[in-house]
Amino acid sequence: MSAQTDPAELPGTTKGASQEGTNGVTDGVTKEKPGPPSKVRKAGESSEGGVLNVFSHGVLVIWGLLVTMPLLWAVVSSFKDDTEIFGSPWGLPSVLHFDNWARAWDKANMGQYFLNSLIVVGGSLIGTMLLGSMAAYVLARFDFPGNRFLYFLFVGGMGFPVILALVPLFFVMKNMTLLDSYHGLVLVYIAYSLPFTVFFLSGFFKTLPTSVAEAALIDGASHTRTFFQVMLPMAKPGLISVGIFNFLGQWNQYLLPTVLNVGDPDKKMLTQGLVALAVSQGYKGDWSGLFAGLTIAMLPVLAAYIIFQRQVVAGLTAGALK
Repeated sequence: MSAQTDPAELPGTTKGASQEGTNGVTDGVTKEKPGPPSKVRKAGESSEGGVLNVFSHGVLVIWGLLVTMPLLWAVVSSFKDDTEIFGSPWGLPSVLHFDNWARAWDKANMGQYFLNSLIVVGGSLIGTMLLGSMAAYVLARFDFPGNRFLYFLFVGGMGFPVILALVPLFFVMKNMTLLDSYHGLVLVYIAYSLPFTVFFLSGFFKTLPTSVAEAALIDGASHTRTFFQVMLPMAKPGLISVGIFNFLGQWNQYLLPTVLNVGDPDKKMLTQGLVALAVSQGYKGDWSGLFAGLTIAMLPVLAAYIIFQRQVVAGLTAGALK
């Protein structure tokens, strides 16, 4: 019989190597495999992400203070008298002077200006949202010759500065006898706000599911009924978002009413009333009444945003996710 050769005794092999190749064990001790390098990268990324989060949150806190502090200071100053405003500008009022608000509302005629702005902005906001949503829906959901041309006309209107159109706009409104009128300002505000509204809502309508509109049409609904009863409720977050932006821009509009409301002082807007209040003071300096009028002017915008802040965020982020 021929002698059998032990594999461990062959040249170039060792006993430990043969055992490691068969059982993965060397001298009875299991060799631990090194951990995956991805864990080390994840740990590094988490530390860098923590530093980035701290930095970004710090920037947001600073930005929030820069925005809110002037507003809070104006509100607090509206309850002070003139002596306290200049004597202790950063302190709290010793006594709440509610007469500042009453004086600004009655004597400075802020109540009439507030009502004028409410009428004009309310009418223009309804017209802007109705016409803008209809135009955006057609441009976003229907293909027809000239679709892109019309869309880019609206987009181009966003880049056209309104100050270039003030002189011809004044003479057009004069020839149409629309100066110093509520409906004249309503029409101008609608035309001023339509480009942004169509641009914003057309992108939003494209994200809505097509199957829902097709199902409504199969069930016998007309295009008008499909738009008002099916698609428009689905676009509620986008409508609220663009509505807040339009309300903010129209409520704070000063240039257009200054040019188009030149004859009748009783039809001035709230922004015109604030400027008139500041200018008419001269050296008298009714600063407490001015701060009260400023607070009256900004309260509707703050209230609208606080009430609809969730819908605004949802409308801004709806187009990013599907």
